[in-house]
Amino acid sequence: MSAAVRPYAAVDLGASSGRVMVGRVGPDSLELTEVHRFPNRPVRMPEGLRWDILGLYAGVLDGLRAAGDGPASVGIDSWAVDYGLLDADGALLGNPVHYRDRRTEGVAEKVWASVPAEELYAATGLQYAPFNTLYQLTAARGTAQLAQARRLLLIPDLLTYWLTGEQGTELTNASTTQLVDPRTRDWSHGVAQRLGVDLSLFAPLRQPGDPAGVLRPEVLEETGLAGPVPVTAVGSHDTASAVAAVPATGERFAYICTGTWSLAGLELDAPVLTEKSRAANFTNELGLDGTVRYLRNIMGLWLLQECVQAWGDPDLGALLLEAAKIPALRSVVDAGDAAFLAPGRMPERIAEACRVSGQPVPGSPAEITRCILDSLALAHRGAVEDAQRLAGRSVDVVHIVGGGTRNALLCQLTSDACGLPVVAGPTEAAALGNVLVQAGVRGPAGDLAGMRRLLTRTQLLTRYEPRGGTRRWEAARARLARG
Repeated sequence: MSAAVRPYAAVDLGASSGRVMVGRVGPDSLELTEVHRFPNRPVRMPEGLRWDILGLYAGVLDGLRAAGDGPASVGIDSWAVDYGLLDADGALLGNPVHYRDRRTEGVAEKVWASVPAEELYAATGLQYAPFNTLYQLTAARGTAQLAQARRLLLIPDLLTYWLTGEQGTELTNASTTQLVDPRTRDWSHGVAQRLGVDLSLFAPLRQPGDPAGVLRPEVLEETGLAGPVPVTAVGSHDTASAVAAVPATGERFAYICTGTWSLAGLELDAPVLTEKSRAANFTNELGLDGTVRYLRNIMGLWLLQECVQAWGDPDLGALLLEAAKIPALRSVVDAGDAAFLAPGRMPERIAEACRVSGQPVPGSPAEITRCILDSLALAHRGAVEDAQRLAGRSVDVVHIVGGGTRNALLCQLTSDACGLPVVAGPTEAAALGNVLVQAGVRGPAGDLAGMRRLLTRTQLLTRYEPRGGTRRWEAARARLARG
């Protein structure tokens, strides 16, 4: 096998499942194959909601075992903000806390008492979300685990440590902690000092593309791989990897990374740290090649996933066909409302939100599904519109990547709402971005622009054109803003 087509193993962990993908990259080829998929099921413990991190690690090992011939490299990406704590011997101190755990309720106000929200945003550029790592650390203050901890590793860095024995903190994911200055792309020492956060808990920062060690002999034995197998730091926040895989041909684009969450915004050269940006709840997270992911978090297909589970997992295709027949914008909810963050009873909560706001109450699964998709499209419109205004940049097209590309109704409604063409694809954007960063170190993909040129030549993309005007969407957004 030539070096140009040697496989790269991408470990891509989402909030509901994990997968190991094998990618092969050539000058005009990019192939991705799923070799192992495994569930990611949080566990409700007496002390709260926790990740089954050992189950995830076992899934990673099983995936590497299924990867076949020795990969040229391994890279790991996952969701952001959550972490594991290690003691002085490097042993894990309990299962990592899930970001949907309730321990951070009311914590932000305690933080703002020391560093007002305006100052915190001006220093870190991170939007308010109750689960940001900073708030999690504040909530953990005084606990036995934090007192014993000598190292904090974000989830992909923790798994990398177990694979290699080496510790680091990858930058794109570190930027979600609310402890990084997006201008210097380094820790915000002033914020940490004022809030009593010990930055020595964090391992040294790594950049995407940096070496992160080699698989330990025990891992090679467990997986049957022949060493040495290097591990590469990729954009370890899955959104960073997904945005890297946006198949854009210029700069005038917006992106929406869809899945459990919708992350909608622009790719910029510098952060936007204005008070208006903070008030609009936009975040400045770090991307590849010195870029900034200027985006808003929207609740995403989590709303539909929870409803489908509550309905006993009906056929999703049939459900979407029925939803398409429901009149548009009959009822909408705020898809960014933290009231929808916790799991459970999602159909009832959506119906209640419509009732309280004086809208027709959706009753059937098809009606609730249409309400969710209209609401997501409306939130996508708001994020794309607000990002352009706040950043002073216009866009000509919206790229949708991730799992939501499979939902043709959502893609079309987003095009209608934004009044812009939507290009949907690739679906496995995070895994592709993961692979391409690895290949950029050792192969032909090159820099971010080169990666995107390869994506446009090799990936199946679907284009949606807006239908009708946007006036009804403007009216719906105004109606929702009035409550």
